[in-house]
Amino acid sequence: MKELAKVELYTDGACSGNPGPGGYGVILRYTGPSGKVYEREYSEGFPETTNNRMELLAVCVGLEALTRPCEVVVCSDSQYVCNAVNQGWIYGWLKKDFRRGKADEVKNIDLWERLIQDMKPHRLEFVWVKGHAGHVFNERCDRLAVEAYKALEV
Repeated sequence: MKELAKVELYTDGACSGNPGPGGYGVILRYTGPSGKVYEREYSEGFPETTNNRMELLAVCVGLEALTRPCEVVVCSDSQYVCNAVNQGWIYGWLKKDFRRGKADEVKNIDLWERLIQDMKPHRLEFVWVKGHAGHVFNERCDRLAVEAYKALEV
C-alpha cells in the first residue's frame, strides 16, 4: 500500500463583529522526499459572516486544495471545529439530521456537510492550538484572514 503524503494544514477565521465582515486564512505545508518544504496560502474575505463560519470554511478550503488523499494534521485555534470532530459531535449531528433536539438545529449545516465530504479521502488528526499565543502559523493565518476582510473595505 502506498504511503500517504503528510501535510500540515493551519487554519484560522476572523470576524470584526459577529456577525460582521470576516475572512479565513489557510496555510498548507508539505515536506517532500528531498526535505524541501512546499507551502501554499489561501484567504478570502466576506462582507457579512460569523467567526465560526470562517473557522469551518478555512478547514474546508484547505482540504479541498489537496489533489490526492493525504495524512493531514489540521491545526486550528477553533475549539468549535476541533471538538466537533475529535469528540464525535459531527457524526452525532449527522445521524440526527443536524438537530440537537426536536427543534434546535445545528448552525452552519452547509459547512458541516461540506467538511464531512472533504474529510472522506484523507486520514486526519485535528489539533487545537491556542490562538494569539505566538504560534507562528496560527498568527500568519490570522493575519491572512484579517487582511482578506479588510481588503473588502477598500
